[in-house]
Amino acid sequence: MKIAMFTNNYVPHVGGVARSVKTLEDQCRRQGHEVRVIAPEYGANAPGACGDVLRVPAIRNFHGSDFSVRLPLPSHVHTALLEFSPDVIHSHQPLLMGITALREAWKNKTPIVFTHHTLYEEYIHYLPLDSATLAPILKRCAIKLATEYSNRCSQVIAPSASVRALLLDRGVTTPVEVIPTGIDTRFFASGDGTRLRRKLGIPPHARVIGHLGRLVQEKNLPFLAGALNQVLQRASDVIVLLVGDGGALEHVREILAADCDAGRVVTPGRMVGSDLADAYAAMDIFTFASKSETQGLVLAEAMAAGKPTVALDAPGVRDILRDGYNGILLAGDASCAAFAAATTRLLADPDLQGQFAAAARATAAEYAEAHCAAKVIDLYQKVLVQYEHSDDETNAWERVLTAVEIEWQLFSAKMAVASAAVTLNSAAEAPLE
Repeated sequence: MKIAMFTNNYVPHVGGVARSVKTLEDQCRRQGHEVRVIAPEYGANAPGACGDVLRVPAIRNFHGSDFSVRLPLPSHVHTALLEFSPDVIHSHQPLLMGITALREAWKNKTPIVFTHHTLYEEYIHYLPLDSATLAPILKRCAIKLATEYSNRCSQVIAPSASVRALLLDRGVTTPVEVIPTGIDTRFFASGDGTRLRRKLGIPPHARVIGHLGRLVQEKNLPFLAGALNQVLQRASDVIVLLVGDGGALEHVREILAADCDAGRVVTPGRMVGSDLADAYAAMDIFTFASKSETQGLVLAEAMAAGKPTVALDAPGVRDILRDGYNGILLAGDASCAAFAAATTRLLADPDLQGQFAAAARATAAEYAEAHCAAKVIDLYQKVLVQYEHSDDETNAWERVLTAVEIEWQLFSAKMAVASAAVTLNSAAEAPLE
């Protein structure tokens, strides 16, 4: 099978979507399929084809973020897709590369699968707009846009059951299948925590509370920092290990070091390769406060490393973290004090940590990358069988009509999004809980 994957986030960008796409791409190849990735340029990756990846020109570090925003070159992508002739197109976002994916799917009469990786309404702060009064309008637009996009695809993948329920509440009528992002469980179980502690100067006897991920606004990091600051005040042998980088790092570091020695807060930045697995292994407890996840990929990684977790209830999170089984799941509106108390209680109970660690490893096995990729490949094949192919020759006039229809469909979707900006309705306002 030939699979074309369109994504706005791809390596070397660090984040859940980029890792998800790369993992699926690699597994599809290992299972005997051809894959072509179409993604924006990023870092040292210049535009143009490089192996099985087509990089398109993009604006990097859009509005101070670590994202790339592609520039429109439809003919360039169209030519590459004609040469590759995919059996199925897989879109990983509804905007930018996602719109190109939809056009190409319609033009080439190819089924398109869309993975709803992200709660897009939680990312509107990246838009170059300063007015807080626009936030509710933009959130409605983001929700409507993702819903309209989903309904123009052949199949939707939700990374968790809670996200599937949310999409259905918001009016998605396209079939939605739950398939989590796979992870390399053996890799994350192979870390050497002692090695990383030695490298970072963390005492071997210290109890380490960790967090790993992009350190950005939508991850609810000020809340987490406030809670962990209270833990640091209560226990002098506790170290906080905060792995990652992003615009919120300095603010989080200030909160954590406000009432204790700054040396007890270790921030080594972004980690890759064996250092990444070692980082999880160096932690005694993993903590997580984000409410913007669709799956919480880092939770699966931490569990593969056998780390008990304390987190807030949110879509995606509750699908993997089971309170009292593999960690502690607090109410989504829990206070910093409640989060600190739960973390302190778990730190003080080695037996409970061991119980949660064993359960965490068992949970992570459900997210093994080969297993999850096989489910996606099976879904591709199911979509192909259901998709109605046309064997008729298409003349020039029919091609013109098809192009007009495509643009009309996209225009209609934009009008629906514009309507959502000024109209409150139950679908657009479906809660994130």
